[in-house]
Amino acid sequence: MYVFIAVFAVVILAQTFNVQFVEGAEWKQKSEELTTSYRTIEAVRGNIFAADGSLLATSVPIFEIRFDAKTQALTDDIFYKGVDSLATQLSNLFKDKTKSQYRRELVSARKKGSRYHLIKRNVKYTDLQVLKTFSIFNRGKYKGGLLYIQENKRVRPFKLLAERTIGYERKDIKPIGLEGAYSNYLKGVDGKRLMKKIAGGVWMPITDENEVEPLDGSDIYTTIDINIQDVAENALITQLQLHEAGHGTVVLMEVETGNIKAIANLQRDKNGNYNESYNYALGYSTEPGSVFKLASLMAAFEDGYASLEDIVSTGNGITKYYGDEMKDSHEGGYGDISVQRSFEVSSNVGVSKLIVKNYSSKPQQFVDRIRKMGLGEPLGIEISGEGTPLIKNANDKDWYGTTLPWMSIGYETHLTPLQILTFYNAVANNGKMVKPRFVTHINQRGQKIKQVKVETLIPSICSQKTIEMAKKMLEGVVENGTAKNLKNADFKIAGKTGTAQIANKAAGYKNEAKINYQASFVGYFPSDAPKYSCIVVVAAPSKNVYYGNLVAGPIFKEVADKIYATSFAIHKQLSNRTNTAISKIPYSKDGNWEDLSTVYKTIGVKVSKQSKKSEWTSIHTDQQSVTANSRRINELLIPNVVGMSIKDALYILENQGLEVKFFGKGVVKSQSINPGEKIVKGSVIALELV
Repeated sequence: MYVFIAVFAVVILAQTFNVQFVEGAEWKQKSEELTTSYRTIEAVRGNIFAADGSLLATSVPIFEIRFDAKTQALTDDIFYKGVDSLATQLSNLFKDKTKSQYRRELVSARKKGSRYHLIKRNVKYTDLQVLKTFSIFNRGKYKGGLLYIQENKRVRPFKLLAERTIGYERKDIKPIGLEGAYSNYLKGVDGKRLMKKIAGGVWMPITDENEVEPLDGSDIYTTIDINIQDVAENALITQLQLHEAGHGTVVLMEVETGNIKAIANLQRDKNGNYNESYNYALGYSTEPGSVFKLASLMAAFEDGYASLEDIVSTGNGITKYYGDEMKDSHEGGYGDISVQRSFEVSSNVGVSKLIVKNYSSKPQQFVDRIRKMGLGEPLGIEISGEGTPLIKNANDKDWYGTTLPWMSIGYETHLTPLQILTFYNAVANNGKMVKPRFVTHINQRGQKIKQVKVETLIPSICSQKTIEMAKKMLEGVVENGTAKNLKNADFKIAGKTGTAQIANKAAGYKNEAKINYQASFVGYFPSDAPKYSCIVVVAAPSKNVYYGNLVAGPIFKEVADKIYATSFAIHKQLSNRTNTAISKIPYSKDGNWEDLSTVYKTIGVKVSKQSKKSEWTSIHTDQQSVTANSRRINELLIPNVVGMSIKDALYILENQGLEVKFFGKGVVKSQSINPGEKIVKGSVIALELV
């Protein structure tokens, strides 16, 4: 036994010598490889900007704060002299722990000899600057033990605005939106830093310097207009809430360039709130309904089978195809009407009869013409998730005798809202189909490295004669047809309403109780010189109001009105006056005397005032003079604000404790509460403007 133990001891000593001296260098190298490593330093992701330079998405630095409690320059005397102050300052700054808790942790870290004690994660840059002034920490890294590691957090300054289009890129999740489409430009090039692995699997930087400096990502500049985007989202959510709809989308496109100026997608969740959880404009491919009738009639025009003046018989508004009944929404039908009128009133019977009459023996010709006009193929949008369009061929297995008539009015075919808008935009652009564009250029450190050019998909979708007929029909829909409620005195709108039935997957179209409706309106403005095109789709409105002109139309009109009011480029230029000698003195609204007198004085017009006691006046102008009559305001009685601007009327009425609602534009034409009545604080007064 003694001999055995002696031999065993000798073996152990020999192996120890071998490991220490013979193989020592090899094992030391392996140890270093296991405990030190070059770790990735994330590059700062590039910014995403709106068209005006506003930030849509940016990377904000956040910091992880650590404490080297055993740094050599930090003596016990210095530590214990300043630890109370440091604990108090940390508690006051972060408000997550008490002073005593912080002190206990710091002292414990000191006693354990911790070189990388965690103080706080997700610290803002401004808080870091404050931390650097704290007791002990103000001595710096080597003397005070303050350590911090920078990370980057992606934020959107405008929160939910265009959320789905901006998108995101996250680990182990498929990237979406512009963040995903342009990730190679945005992400930059990561750097390297030598770090050491310590207890708990934490990696600690060995030096402050990076071995390979990261290259920050490039910035992308989008076509999105923040103001229009805001209007579109607010108009959409208002209508969705009003009709308790399932979801909706709005897209505004610049006719000539294809620039997407606004794109909003909202869906109702189980709590009745609306948020952006899916890009319906891009990915929702469904039966378009009556907005497809434009393509059907344009095909007939282009093939020489019809003109606007041709007469179609709609009879009593009911017809049958192979036993399946097709109806017009107008009970009793329209009788014999022109092709243009059938489009204006969106007659299913009229359009389908025209297409069946001319294409029933050669349905593939109709399909081919539709495809030649740019429908049926994906747009190739750089953002992932574009819905697949469906335009059936006549030799497909699911092509039936009823397919042609139903297809002509927008059924048995699938298109996304963006694909439909691109087609209508081509009509507004005199036949030239351009690809929707979301990004104009990419910058790296302030220098442009890539220009995203306007891309033409089809130089001309059809002849100019067909385009002119299409434009006339679209203008007629707003002037005399189903969208008369969108008629505007300031500028003309051209477009088409659509009301599609979305069948239940199990019951099809047979169980009307389970059929959802999709209301839409797509068009462009001003129709005489198109600048913008727009589509609005609202799905599953649930208050028995589902027609496109009533559900989708108001959203289109609100967006169009906002753009017209703020974009002087689309206003018609005022004609020059040829005879200024006989022109009248400029008309003025009633209002504040001081403001009005200043304006008239500036343009050299003398004003005679009947009384100087009143702050408010009514103005009377004739050929040669201006007279200001006093308009006294009694604080106890409802004032007369007729003839005033809405700005002055709001100022007066709200200061008297009234809640004001108004509609229209211009000057106040009438008020719901008569002047002279006693004021009741909080009462609602409605003003009509003209």
